[in-house]
Amino acid sequence: MMLFLIDTTLAAAIHGTIYNLDLEKQENTIVTVDSVPEQTYVAKDGVYSFELGIGDYLIEAKYYENNELISKTAESVSVKEQGDYVVDLILFPNFAEEEELLGETDIEVIDPLKEMNYINYILIGIIAVIAFCLGIFLYLKYRKLLTRIKKDIEDTLQSKEVAAESKKVLEFIKQEGGRTTQKEIRNKFPSSEAKISLIISELEHKGILKKIKKGRGNIIVLK
Repeated sequence: MMLFLIDTTLAAAIHGTIYNLDLEKQENTIVTVDSVPEQTYVAKDGVYSFELGIGDYLIEAKYYENNELISKTAESVSVKEQGDYVVDLILFPNFAEEEELLGETDIEVIDPLKEMNYINYILIGIIAVIAFCLGIFLYLKYRKLLTRIKKDIEDTLQSKEVAAESKKVLEFIKQEGGRTTQKEIRNKFPSSEAKISLIISELEHKGILKKIKKGRGNIIVLK
């Protein structure tokens, strides 16, 4: 009797209103609380109430139509002292069948942001490859241009050098009376045999002198 009186004294009133998503009272809702023993309340007018002792509880509300669960909710309540507790409940649609169907299928939900990241990575990779190939092409083009410029400079310098040597060769031939041998020209100038041959060939091509073959050597005659 003393324990019964203590539990009654420490009892708290838990009550509230049940709403649907339109924030309208949901009538004929079944409300249960996991007390010992479990209590069930049919909120015909959308209002429920329980008497509970000190402790932690879970209040569940379910709304049925034609024995089919339409909406539900659950709310945790902690009673620490006697008093009056107002706990309003909002029912949410029941998606249990849809969740179960989704779990049974192999449908993969693709994150569009993640998909966009993959596309960005692919585009960056393609751009990097194009930039690398373009860099190699420009480098080879630059080396080819540089080689051609270097060759042009060398040819120009060589042409100037040959022109200067050609002038000296002509002066020597004149000093020899307009007639000498290729061997004497080669002995007079320190240039290589190939270079002397090139100078004589160019002067012959321009019609300045004539080369006459005699034995193993050549006689050079100034025109």
